[in-house]
Amino acid sequence: MIKEWELIESNIDRDYNVFKVKTVQAISPRTNNTGRFYTIETNDWVNIIPVTENQEIVMIKQYRHGSQKVTLEIPGGLVDDEHHREAALRELLEETGYAGENVQYLGAVNPNPAIFNNLCHTYLVDKVRKVSGKNLDPNEDIDVIHIPVSEIPSLIEKGIITHALVVVAFHFYFSKASRS
Repeated sequence: MIKEWELIESNIDRDYNVFKVKTVQAISPRTNNTGRFYTIETNDWVNIIPVTENQEIVMIKQYRHGSQKVTLEIPGGLVDDEHHREAALRELLEETGYAGENVQYLGAVNPNPAIFNNLCHTYLVDKVRKVSGKNLDPNEDIDVIHIPVSEIPSLIEKGIITHALVVVAFHFYFSKASRS
């Protein structure tokens, strides 16, 4: 039976403002050996699926430095000092200039429990409409586009939508839709 490891020591190794790298030492309950591990400590994240009255998803295109590619995603970001619901609505407005009605929590996942301590929460916002201009961070460049809901599965299948957390968000969305 798998058991939790005994924590010996845990220290912040580096602080990069939006995340911290932590060094952890723990004892294996099976071997009694000590292991050293590195984890990434960060606030929770949010993803938002904004749906217009015409059944289109408000999506964003942006350059990602990790993949060095422009990606097709949904709005999202870091939870600051607020509840993740408020962070979702804030990120939607900042990245797209859109707001909507009927905010619904769809679920959460751990992005990678091997190294991350946080969760990514997904929200559905219905009847979104443009209410303002975008309010981007200095290092953000975002284009807003509309994609019909019916095209999303094909975009995932064809590898056009590749961001794992966006794919999971759409899994939550389509799973809920099939139960409604």
